[in-house]
Amino acid sequence: MKRGINYYWRVLATGACFTVFGLGCLWLWAFLFPVLRMVSGKRRQERVRFAIHKSFGFFLGLMEFVGLMRMEVEGAEKLKTSGGELVLSNHLTLIDFVVLVSLIPHAGCVVKQEMWKNFFTGGIVRAAGYISNADPEHVLEDCAKELEKDRPLLVFPQGTRGVWGHPSRFQRGAAYIALKSRRPIRPVLLDCFPPAFAKGAAWYHIPPRPFRFRVRVLELMGVEPWTEPGKPQTVAARSLTQALESFFNQELSKWKH
Repeated sequence: MKRGINYYWRVLATGACFTVFGLGCLWLWAFLFPVLRMVSGKRRQERVRFAIHKSFGFFLGLMEFVGLMRMEVEGAEKLKTSGGELVLSNHLTLIDFVVLVSLIPHAGCVVKQEMWKNFFTGGIVRAAGYISNADPEHVLEDCAKELEKDRPLLVFPQGTRGVWGHPSRFQRGAAYIALKSRRPIRPVLLDCFPPAFAKGAAWYHIPPRPFRFRVRVLELMGVEPWTEPGKPQTVAARSLTQALESFFNQELSKWKH
């Protein structure tokens, strides 16, 4: 298939945008966060997260401005005003985390250990107090404490990016967090078409045309049906995971490209 000038321009623009992202993360960590630590007092972490939220929004706006993508969000106000909710989302692309943090001003997040070790992102995830998934024994306690502060907590139940066009497969970690905290679940659906930044693909493997990234924020779900007295937590977690997996796959199947 012949590729025109527009395609190669978008490859170049993609590289430039990710360079801006990486350098922006380093600038936040090296220059802005030290200032926030000095002037913010007890609100330091809150303001660090807000700075990340705004910076990620700038990055996505830049990607739209240069013609790489178009973003559509339905129900954004539900995330802007969210409190102690467990925000669960399917996971398809490299930028899912960036998109969701750009929509939630003070979100806590469970992130991969790789992000803590990454040269560009390590500084900002540590400064923001995001929760590493490296130690499963402490993740549940850390997540429960985060939700007790009446802040939203972002978790990807798949644990890693899924394969585009295949049903989502959830791990049980998110269900255990929901059962332990007894906090409501906010489902968020993500869709990217044509597929971009998928698992196993290099950053420069971009689609033949600009992609459309869609976000749909759904109504809250309670966890009461899975918290019956006497029910073993392992059984409840398995049942809730299956219910969430089925719900997400059903809702995602309704989207048309």
